[in-house]
Amino acid sequence: MAIAKTKLVNITARLLDMDAVLEKFVDLHCFHPVASGQFVDRVHGLTSFSSENPCSIILNELVEIEREFGFCIPVVEVKTADHTLDKMRTYVSTTHSKLKSLVMQKKEIQELIKKYEDAEVQVRNIEEMDISLDDVFSCSYVYARVGRLPTESVEKLSYYRSRPFIFNSFTVDKNYSWCIYFTSHEYEREVDNIFSSLFFERIHIPDYVHGTPEDATVTLAKEIEVATKEMDKLQENINSVLAETNDELRNIKSELTFLNRIHEARQYVVGLGEKFTITGFVEEKDENLIVEKFEGMSNVEVSLRPADSDRRLKPPTKLKHGWFSRPFSMFVEMYGLPSYGDVDPTPFVAITYSLLFGIMFGDVGQGLLLALIGFGLYKWKKMKLGEIAIRIGLFSTLFGFLYGSVFGNEELLDPFYINVLGLSGKPIHVMDSDFTMTLLILAVLIGAMLILMSIAINISIKFKKKQYAEMVLSHNGIAGMIFYLFIGGGLIAQMMYQIKVFNTLTIILFAVIPLLLVFLKEPLERKLHGHKMFPNGFGGFFTEGFFELFEVVLSYITNTMSFMRVGGFVLSHAGMMLVVYSLMSMGGSAFSTALIFVIGNLFVMAIEGLIVGIQVLRLEFYEMFSRYYEGNGIAFQTFS
Repeated sequence: MAIAKTKLVNITARLLDMDAVLEKFVDLHCFHPVASGQFVDRVHGLTSFSSENPCSIILNELVEIEREFGFCIPVVEVKTADHTLDKMRTYVSTTHSKLKSLVMQKKEIQELIKKYEDAEVQVRNIEEMDISLDDVFSCSYVYARVGRLPTESVEKLSYYRSRPFIFNSFTVDKNYSWCIYFTSHEYEREVDNIFSSLFFERIHIPDYVHGTPEDATVTLAKEIEVATKEMDKLQENINSVLAETNDELRNIKSELTFLNRIHEARQYVVGLGEKFTITGFVEEKDENLIVEKFEGMSNVEVSLRPADSDRRLKPPTKLKHGWFSRPFSMFVEMYGLPSYGDVDPTPFVAITYSLLFGIMFGDVGQGLLLALIGFGLYKWKKMKLGEIAIRIGLFSTLFGFLYGSVFGNEELLDPFYINVLGLSGKPIHVMDSDFTMTLLILAVLIGAMLILMSIAINISIKFKKKQYAEMVLSHNGIAGMIFYLFIGGGLIAQMMYQIKVFNTLTIILFAVIPLLLVFLKEPLERKLHGHKMFPNGFGGFFTEGFFELFEVVLSYITNTMSFMRVGGFVLSHAGMMLVVYSLMSMGGSAFSTALIFVIGNLFVMAIEGLIVGIQVLRLEFYEMFSRYYEGNGIAFQTFS
C-alpha cells in the first residue's frame, strides 16, 4: 500500500537503427516514456523527431468509411508494412469515392421514391373528386395546389377566410392535414404566400401522371417498384464493393495502425549527432524486461539509474494498494496524485472515510443494503464507487449495532444486548437528549485527533524531504502541533477534570512561542539560507504576517468545529427515520404501512447517503488534505 519504486531508463542507439528500436519500443507495456521536448528545449544541440503524422489522415478516412457504411474493419497484428503510404492513400481514397458515389445515387433514388409515395398518397386522397388530374392542373383560370399542412396551421386559416381561395382537407393524421387549395391566377402569389407562412408543403404530381386518380395511382405504383429495384441494385453494389475491399482494407488499417504507433513514438526520441536516446521510467520489478527486450540488438545500450538521478525529470507515480484501500484511490486521484517519494494518503483516506461515514450513517439494515447495492454495482458494472459502497456499508452496519438501529427501529436489537451480551441496553442511545451534547463533543474530539494525525503525517513528509524549516516552523509542523495540543488538551483538562493548565509560564512556552515561530517562519527560513530576513522591510512583513497568523488561529477553530457535522448527521439520520415511523403509524392498512416503510427507508438512504458521502469527502479534502497533501504527482502511463 504505497507508491511503486521506479528506475530511470535510457535507451541509446544509432539513428540508423531507430525504426528497429521503435518497433520493439511500441510493444513495451511497462515503460513510462518522457517526451523529447523536456530535453530539447533545455539543452542546445539536441533534436526532436516529432512531426506531422502522415498516417492519421488515412486512418481518419478509414474511420469515416466505417461510420458511414456501418462497416467494421478489423485490425490484425503486423510487424512490418508491405504497402507504401502513397499506395494505401490512393486505395483508401478510391474505395471511399466509389462508395460515396453509390451512396449518393441511392439517396437520390430514396428521395425520388419519397416523392412518388407522397404523390401516391395525395392522388388517393383526391379519388373522391372523380375527375381527371389533367383537368385539375390545366385549368386556364383556376389554380390548384396539393400537399400537406401541419395540423396546428389548419386552425389559423380562419384568419384568412376573407382571402380568395378554397381549401379542402382530405385526411388528417397526427401531424398533417393532407389537402388541396384552389385560387385564381390573379391571386396566385398572394395565396401561395399565405400557405407558405403556414408551412404548407407542396407535393408535386409528376408530369407523366395522367388520367383519373385510379390511373395515376397505378402509374405511380409502377414507378415506385422500378425505383425500389434500382435502389436494391445499388445496395448490392455497395455490399459487393465492401466485400471485395474488406481484406485489403483490413491489411491497410493494420499496417497503418502499426506505422502510426511507430510515428507517435518518435515524440519520445531525442537525437544527438548520429545517436538517439529514449528516456523513461520503469518499475523496479520490470527492469529486467526492458533489458531483455533489447539484448538481441548489439548496437542498443540500456542503462538503469535511480528514479531521482536526473533533476530535470519528475518521476511518475504508480499507486499500489491492498484490497481494502484500492477503490478509495478514486478520491485521491480526484484531488491529485501524490508526487514520487511522498506519502500515499489512500490507506489513511480509506480508514477515515469509512469510519466517518459509518458514524454518520449507522444503521444495521441500511448498511447491509448499501453493501449489497455496492456489490451489485461492482459485480455487473465494475464501478469503483460500488467497491467503496461495500466498505462504507459494512462500517455503517458496525455502528448500527452500537446505536441499536435496524432500518430506523431503535428497539429491535434490545433482546440481543440484554439476553446475549448481558448489557442493560444498547451501548449508545442516539435519541437520548442527555447524550446529545456528549455526541457533539465526541465528534469534535474525533476531528481534533484526525487533524493531529494529519499534522503528524505532514511532519514526517517534511522530515523525509529534509525540509526542516517547514517541519518545525509551519502551522502544520511541530510548532503548530504544540500550540494545537496545548489549547485543545488544556481546555479538555480544565473543563472535564478541573486541572488548571493555563498559566503565564505554560501560555508563553506552549502558545506564544509556537505562534511566534509560525509568525517568523519565512524570515527564519530565509536566514537559514543566508538571505536577508526582511528584504521588503519589517513593517510590510508585520502587517501581512499578522493577518496570516490570525487566519491560521481561526483555521484551527473552524476546522475543528467543522467536525460537529459528524454528530449532527448522527442525530439527523435518527430523526429522519423517526419521521418515517411516524408516517407508518398513520398508515391505515398493512400494505400502506409496508409501502411507507420501504419508500421511507429508500428515500433516507438515497438523500442522506448522498449528503453524508459528500460531507465526509469535504472533511477529507479541506480539513485533512490541506494540512499534509499537495497532489502534484504525474500518473505512470505507458506508451502502449
